[in-house]
Amino acid sequence: MSIEDSTTAQAPCRVAAVVVTYNRRELLMECIERLRGQEGLAPGVALEVLVIDNASTDGTAEAVAALAADSGTAVPVRYCSTGANLGGAGGFSFGMREAVERGFDLAWVMDDDCMANPDSLAALLQAAEGLEGGFGWLSSVARWKDGSPCRMNIQRHPLFRDIEDFSPAVQPATLASFVSLLVPVPVIRRFGLPIKEFFIWTDDWEFTRRVSRELPCYVVGGSVVTHASATNNPGNIMTDGPDRLDRYELVYRNDVVLYRGEGLRGWAYVVARGLYHTVGVLRCQQPQKARRIGIIWRSTLRGIGFRPPIEHVG
Repeated sequence: MSIEDSTTAQAPCRVAAVVVTYNRRELLMECIERLRGQEGLAPGVALEVLVIDNASTDGTAEAVAALAADSGTAVPVRYCSTGANLGGAGGFSFGMREAVERGFDLAWVMDDDCMANPDSLAALLQAAEGLEGGFGWLSSVARWKDGSPCRMNIQRHPLFRDIEDFSPAVQPATLASFVSLLVPVPVIRRFGLPIKEFFIWTDDWEFTRRVSRELPCYVVGGSVVTHASATNNPGNIMTDGPDRLDRYELVYRNDVVLYRGEGLRGWAYVVARGLYHTVGVLRCQQPQKARRIGIIWRSTLRGIGFRPPIEHVG
């Protein structure tokens, strides 16, 4: 299949803004309001919001139902419950499947704390048109609430290096997060869904790398969103508090799935990073050093035998 055959980026097209949420109703309402305020879309571009709710208990369903009943907007909102808390990974897998099965052309994927600028989508679609459909995915520039780069959403290119300059209109990328990622539905059909068994973390990097191994992918400098996360610090087992350590059991396990796809250099990176983090734990002043080191290596070993399937739609 040629790249041109694998994408449908030109208008007229239907775009699904896939928003995964869990017990963050206020953030979700602001996210939806920003999506409904998209400007500069070409004639023939139809945007809909698919709210993928991981079984929230804070009134999210009722709040979204009220928005969905509002017929006075050009951007419909549809509520989809997963039935249980599937984690971010399960939510994105569920939502991207919905986008495919509902017949959309493009999935615009994000968390509920992703706040789009009025021209975020228009800039992505303009880049897609300029590339004539020759891409696997397009990623926005994520800023934090103070306008600085959001450290947890910095794209990589090549595989092990963070992108530092976001001034180019379009530049190649290898890894990206699910904080404003535009994916043509034929690409999802071809490469499969995010791995729901990850539950949290690495699902976005694994999915975007699965695609970028075969198709060119890009960061669009003119498409900017705000990631309204609580802090602008990426997860770090060396400095995080004891109450957050359990989640790293998934991080190191899931990362093995990502990096083993790179062959020997991927395995070398896994080992070298594990050693670097071990030394970092020993040098930091945080308590429970033995527990932290145990998580690093126990979870890495678990990852070796972790072989989750890649699900395809249809």
